[in-house]
Order: sequence, then C-alpha cells, then structure tokens
Amino acid sequence: MIEGIIIQTLVKGSVYALLALGFALIFGVARVLQLSHTSFYMLAAYGIFVFADAQYFGLNPVLSIFLSLIITTGIGLAVYKLFIDRVREHHVTVMLITLAIAMAFQQIMIIIFSGQYRSAPAILTGFWEILGVKVAFQNLLVFAGAGVVLLIIWALLSKTRLGIAIRATAQDTEIANLMGINVSTILFTVMGIAAALAAVAGVLVAPTVVLDPAMLWPPFVMVMAIITLGGLGSIKGSVVGAFILALVEVLVVFLLPTGAFLKGAFALLVMVIVLIVRPEGLFGIVFEEERL
Repeated sequence: MIEGIIIQTLVKGSVYALLALGFALIFGVARVLQLSHTSFYMLAAYGIFVFADAQYFGLNPVLSIFLSLIITTGIGLAVYKLFIDRVREHHVTVMLITLAIAMAFQQIMIIIFSGQYRSAPAILTGFWEILGVKVAFQNLLVFAGAGVVLLIIWALLSKTRLGIAIRATAQDTEIANLMGINVSTILFTVMGIAAALAAVAGVLVAPTVVLDPAMLWPPFVMVMAIITLGGLGSIKGSVVGAFILALVEVLVVFLLPTGAFLKGAFALLVMVIVLIVRPEGLFGIVFEEERL
C-alpha cells in the first residue's frame, strides 16, 4: 500500500504543482489573482481530444498535444491583453472578470460538447511494475513531463536574464522600470508562461481523466488551497504545498472507506490547521519582500 501511496502522490502532486506554480507566478509578479487559470487546463485537455479524435481532426496524438499547447497559450495571452492588462491595478475587478471568463469557458464547452463526458487518447499504453505496483506508462509520463517542465521553469527563473527581470519585477515594479526593464512585456510573458503551465498540466492529465466542462473547478479549489498553504506568491511554497495536499488526498482515499468523497475536505482541513499556526503559510513572506 505504501508504494501505491507514494506513486499516486507523485503523479497527482506533479499536476497540482504545475497549476499552482503558474498561479503563484502571476500573483508574485503581477499582484493579481487570475481566477480563470484552471480554465486553460480544461481547454488544453479538450484540445488534445478534439485534435486527436477521428470525429474531428484525427491527428497524431503528439501533434495534437503541440497544437493544444500553442492554441491554449495563445488564448491565455489574449485573455490577459483584452481583459486583464488594462485593469490589473484594480485587484477586485480582475478577480471578478477572470471568474466570469472561467464560467464563460465552461459554458462554451457545454454548448460545443453538450456536457457529455469525453476521453482523450493515451499517448503511451501499457504499464510498468514498480515495487510491486502496476503503474500505467501514461501516469509515468505525467510525472516525468511535469518534472521536466518544473526544472525548465527553475532554470529560467534562476539562470537567465529573463528570469532576473521577472524576479526584479516581482520585487519592485517601479525599481524594475527605472532599471530599464519593460514591465509590460514581463507581465505579458509571465501570463504566457502561466497559461502554458496550465496547458501542460491539461494535456498530460487528459488521457487519465474523464473530460467534462466542469473539470476546471476541482483543481481550482486545490490551487487556491495550495498557494494559501505554501504562501501567496511563493514559488517554493506552491510546489511543496502541491505535494503536501496531494499526499493528504491520496492517504484519505487509501485509508478511509469513503475517502474518494472526503479527500478535498481533508486537504482543505490541513490547509486551515497550518494557517491557524502560521497565518502567512509555510513559506509566506512580507508583501514587500521577494517572492521568486
């Protein structure tokens, strides 16, 4: 049982980490709560289904993934430019607009697909036995793919000039402007990276779940819990928090008879307990200090 718990935690935590990392990046740099973030996860998952299904385009799964990532990232950038950029200083307005956008995307999916459950084709079939546990190749792909993307983001933020500019903007927008950093371009880039991270999570997990227009809400709740637990805007906190809450969910499912229905409640309970002890979260920092 322990082996199964570890494997499931790694797979689930990887998806949560991708989603939470993108959300934390947006908040850390732009200081806004982008509540339509997980809708790009849903759009990418549906994208791979549409491009790969014979009823629609019938393309190769790998090409379907590529197209889904590109188009979803483009939609994320368009949403930022059209709806967020001009009002980003008004935080409540951004929250309301992005929540409305998320609901609009859900309704569009209902109109197109009539709310019917769909399934995306698996990129890899078969399984590998690890420590006596049969693990589908697709789940291994989820973990490996998420791990590679997380390493790329770490290298981008810590080893490149773009990463330095992003961290400088996160520390102080006005100072970054005075240093010659184009803050508008940095914010646009960060929004693209965040949308791409959500899209990667969507295409990786799509073959392992049932697709439906409401699939954006469960991860939305978990992402809110993760970034609150880890500390708003903390990159390290978003990743650590993702795996902590993933472990809680998996333990509840494995150990309780009705765990599948209670896993979310227990994960949120852990978040509440941590916040009572440490209100700023595990890696929370003072608002003016560095976030990345």
